[in-house]
Amino acid sequence: MTYTEDKRQSSLYLAVSCQSEEPRLPLHTSIALFLLSYCECKSFKVFLVFTKPGCSQSLKCQLPESVDVSDTQLEDLPQLVKGCRLPAVLDETGRLCRAGLAVVLRHIINKTLETDPSRNDVLALLGFKKTCLKACAEVSKWTRLCETGIPSAVEEYLQNPTTQYGHLPLSILSLEQRLAEPVKVHNDDKIRRQKLQEQRRNKKKESPEGREDVDNVSNPGQSPQVCDGLELRAALAKLSVDSVPAVTTRENSEIRKVKTTDLPPLEHVFAEGLYFTLTDVVLLPCIQQYLCSLQARAASLLQQLPHLLCWYSRVQEVPGVLRAAKACGMALSIPQVPTVSLPGPPAESNPTNLLEQEDNHDTTTQQPFVGGPRPTMTKLKEKGIEAVFTPHPCPAWTLPWDSLPGAINPTESKMSNIRAVRKRQQLNNLVAMVTELARPGHTIVDFCSGTGHVGIVLAHTLPHCQVILIENKEESLVRAQCRSADLGLKNIGFIQANLDYFTGPFQIGVALHACGVATDMVMEHCIQAGAAFVISPCCYGFIQNAVKFTFPKSKRFKETLTSKEHMILCRFADQTAVQLPPDRRLIGKQCMGLVDLDRSWAAEARGYLVQVMTMEPESCSPKNNMLVGKPPQNSRLEVISNLKEAPVLTEAQSCTHIRGELSSAFSLTERGGNREMQILSQQVKLAICSLGDILCCHL
Repeated sequence: MTYTEDKRQSSLYLAVSCQSEEPRLPLHTSIALFLLSYCECKSFKVFLVFTKPGCSQSLKCQLPESVDVSDTQLEDLPQLVKGCRLPAVLDETGRLCRAGLAVVLRHIINKTLETDPSRNDVLALLGFKKTCLKACAEVSKWTRLCETGIPSAVEEYLQNPTTQYGHLPLSILSLEQRLAEPVKVHNDDKIRRQKLQEQRRNKKKESPEGREDVDNVSNPGQSPQVCDGLELRAALAKLSVDSVPAVTTRENSEIRKVKTTDLPPLEHVFAEGLYFTLTDVVLLPCIQQYLCSLQARAASLLQQLPHLLCWYSRVQEVPGVLRAAKACGMALSIPQVPTVSLPGPPAESNPTNLLEQEDNHDTTTQQPFVGGPRPTMTKLKEKGIEAVFTPHPCPAWTLPWDSLPGAINPTESKMSNIRAVRKRQQLNNLVAMVTELARPGHTIVDFCSGTGHVGIVLAHTLPHCQVILIENKEESLVRAQCRSADLGLKNIGFIQANLDYFTGPFQIGVALHACGVATDMVMEHCIQAGAAFVISPCCYGFIQNAVKFTFPKSKRFKETLTSKEHMILCRFADQTAVQLPPDRRLIGKQCMGLVDLDRSWAAEARGYLVQVMTMEPESCSPKNNMLVGKPPQNSRLEVISNLKEAPVLTEAQSCTHIRGELSSAFSLTERGGNREMQILSQQVKLAICSLGDILCCHL
């Protein structure tokens, strides 16, 4: 390969585990290599990333010969890739990074189709409407199970098999249960009627009474061999000609009259139903290694996985799978299940029971709402909790829109003029707050960036800062990259990934209208990084308990409200649309304030100073709240900076000045409302620490 060709290729970075003496490939790396081999994709320069000096020579048998592989060290990674969890793909410009297993795998499929659009088998991997594993793991339990749950569980088992002897991981049991459930696919009515017709035809042949029971609808669980044959034929037909097999004869009238609810269910052939998809590609390397280890160490447990073993056998019948597996050094075979009947799993290991434990926090959010928000608001008020908004520090601040390049101005996009004006007003608010916080050399991350309205303005306004846009939707991020290229911005980077896959350092996080729990995810990411944040929440009605946090979040709200009562606030916080009556919008605004007050108190419990304010003008958006949070160190340094600029005082003058300032602050705290008391108490604590430090330096 020439240097010019290499520059035109995207770079795929895959992790190598170096925990033991011999390097090994983690499952995420094995999955990516298997897909490259299955797709016969040569669009990437592949780098194996070592955390300590080493080479891939001992891994050669697991690397497809068709893939161009090189070794590199962790410290030599490009900066954008270094801030992400692997696997990751860096495009040829070096400005756009795609990170995370599902995102990278879907990108490999798309690059394969760009090179060879005739590969229908590769296109089919994306599933119905190309949505396979598209939903992010934070909100989709299925994506979370396949992308992180099963690979992590298998990795843990392979590293410590003796500690898990005698029981199966929850994620494996979850998959077994999923494979045992009826298939729910788009437009499955036709195949289910075919199945019913075959069941009746076979029943007639087997029944000594002949036609006596022909008119009885078959039991959904009947004739599994027939069911298996029909589903498998449909699946294999999809793989070979990309269509469901045509029916040779039309169903008779009795079959057509059967209600849909009375039709027999379809059984799983592959992980997502009848057809081989990207999910099966992700699972195969994981299950292959798990079953091999289980066969050698605890073969009796295989009896608890009948559906998983059936799936494993069927996957091997898919054209191209055995070839790709061989190229990756995967020895596929059918495990031998012991014939001796053994006791079933204990009740606590039952998949249904375990899944109920896993989903317990989700089921509480599905209860129907009863009543309005007033009882909940009254309950909070009785505890002294009311929504209070901090005055906007610079309500008239605005960007010089008339002098900005057209590619920055929202009025140049496809949105309506009215919406573009409101978008400019929203940007004024966020940019004003970020500009106050930013310093030269800072990294600013625009989370949930969409097409880059916020991030691109910040990169242009703050040329001495580095701006990174993070977005899960590829189309939006590519459009943002094009806008950035038109402007010639050099201080900007783009990452297509879920929030969890970004691990780089940054000083300020910003998000405009982060939907539902995305606001909480962004806040948590900023707090974990010790970064300031400027966030405008949105879609309060979509807030629900998640894996990492539950609602309410703060101690005082938890002591006052149940989760259901908090969800009532969230539901009515969405009722702020301009077409609603004014009194209803006012209640919606108060509910917004209470939900964000809970968020702010949760952050303040971790040392942050948080202000909840309203964007100016209020008409810029029905969702016009803004949370501005400063980490403890930044707040403290700000006080120190202000004091250092003050006139130099003697020791006695300093002590008198401190006592006066604290007395004033405490008197304000006593007079202020609940929200003001929280803010001022935090300021007093910071003032005590900061002033004490300065006195120690001078005295």
